[in-house]
Amino acid sequence: MSARGFKNRIQKHPCMKQHDHIKIIISGGGTGGHIFPAISIADELKRRDISTEILFVGAMGRMEMERIPAAGYEIRGLPVSGFQRKLTLANLKVLYDAWRSMIIAKKILSEFKPHMAIGVGGYASGPLLRSASKMGIPTLLQEQNSYAGLTNRLLAKKARTICVAYSHMERYFPAAKIVFTGNPVRDIRITKKLREEGLKYFGFSGDRPIILVVGGSLGARTINQAVWKKIDTLIKADVQVIWQTGKIYHSSILGRVNPKDLTDFRIYDFITRMDLAYNVADVMISRAGAISISEICLTGRASILVPSPNVAEDHQTKNAMALVREKAAILVKDHEAEENLIPRTLEVIENKELARELAANSLKMAKPDSTKQIVNEVHKILDKL
Repeated sequence: MSARGFKNRIQKHPCMKQHDHIKIIISGGGTGGHIFPAISIADELKRRDISTEILFVGAMGRMEMERIPAAGYEIRGLPVSGFQRKLTLANLKVLYDAWRSMIIAKKILSEFKPHMAIGVGGYASGPLLRSASKMGIPTLLQEQNSYAGLTNRLLAKKARTICVAYSHMERYFPAAKIVFTGNPVRDIRITKKLREEGLKYFGFSGDRPIILVVGGSLGARTINQAVWKKIDTLIKADVQVIWQTGKIYHSSILGRVNPKDLTDFRIYDFITRMDLAYNVADVMISRAGAISISEICLTGRASILVPSPNVAEDHQTKNAMALVREKAAILVKDHEAEENLIPRTLEVIENKELARELAANSLKMAKPDSTKQIVNEVHKILDKL
């Protein structure tokens, strides 16, 4: 059914008042790996029907409270946070905040009256989607990783559809609800024009290799330490480096550097023009989060992946191995990164045939229509209301 056909049936939704446009809540966040897919889904919904009204719900104090408004969308916050892994009284406050978040989530839903709710992972998606399900509002989950977290596994019981990016996810979710879509990513295009724009933006020449170093939106201590330990090697290698440190590491790194020694380095806490960074990068150093992996494939970059060991079920290693098995990336273990990361990266830089092979094989694994497929699933649910 078309969007127009859906609009003609909106008044039949048992939990809503009559509206002349679609209203959708998207909930989740905490890291760029949750935020950027959420924005991509919202952008595609608006592209198909500009009248679609979208409200985001995130966790107070987390990066989505800044990034979502910057992308042009309204966001409401819940006082929700994660449990401490050790036994501590702070977890009593976590429980209290979870209870408060359920109450606030119900109020947000009652006021906004969405036709459905989408969860992309992160602390806020739990109370919001649980409340939505209790109120009879249909929900859709977008699971980015090869290992499903506890929150999504619990939410899956009431969800209409679960969009996944990896095979064998029936280990965690009802098979009948699973749709293999891949992960939604930012609209990043690789073109000659954007490469030229990127070289100007970063102030680089195009005659020397460029290494892009990212550790996720919050940074990665291991990667930062590995780069810092071998910084003299990088300087002597005659390469150019774009280095996203993450906010919590940025000031300490800048405090240790002499700008005169690092004229070929661009050091950021967060890269706002990531599209340009991808366009100029010859080789990437990255963690192996699901969205990072998806963007590497979409842009066809040669990459050296350092999976974080501090994630459930070591799922970043599983993410990375999906590429390594296809000769689309090189894996360096976290505990070996300080010694091996930069040497392995420079090997790829020097071995142009290997770099081309990694880039070409990663591009073969790309799923460029993931966001469109997810929004197709959203409209399938809306058409049945």
